[in-house]
Amino acid sequence: MKKFVMFLACSLIIGHSVFAQTPVALKIVYINSSVLLASMPEKVNADSALAKYARSFQDQIDIMMKEYQTKGQQYQQNEKTMTDAMKEVKMKEIQDLQNRIESTQQSAQEKVQQKKQDVYSPVLDKADKAIKAVAKEKGYDYIMDIAAGGVVVFGKEEYDVTPLVKAKLGIK
Repeated sequence: MKKFVMFLACSLIIGHSVFAQTPVALKIVYINSSVLLASMPEKVNADSALAKYARSFQDQIDIMMKEYQTKGQQYQQNEKTMTDAMKEVKMKEIQDLQNRIESTQQSAQEKVQQKKQDVYSPVLDKADKAIKAVAKEKGYDYIMDIAAGGVVVFGKEEYDVTPLVKAKLGIK
């Protein structure tokens, strides 16, 4: 009985090895997502909305910068006639304004980045759905994106070894 189980196990392993080495003809094609996205009207609208949103922050920062420069110039012009206490107050005002400008710039960058994700997400989702639809209709196994350095944007699940790697790492 042990010999039969051993024979069966060896047969399965050998059979699996031979089957696994059978060459499979894959259909691999490519796309240039930069060209695709540039041709989408939704991307043009998203670009415009993002530029307008970012401009509103830049206008606010420009006003603050002018105020900062004006206060700095006034300080330099009147520094000789100011008392030490007055100098300290004016320097604190200038420093506080500089901190507000830096804080506003950082906040603006974060908000513009979030807005970018918000306005581009539907465009990218639409492009992704179209790519996958074409892949399924044409029977492509992989679609490489030459604009992104050869990143696979579609692949049949049967070629995805992620679950095997996760299992190897003990990740569920």
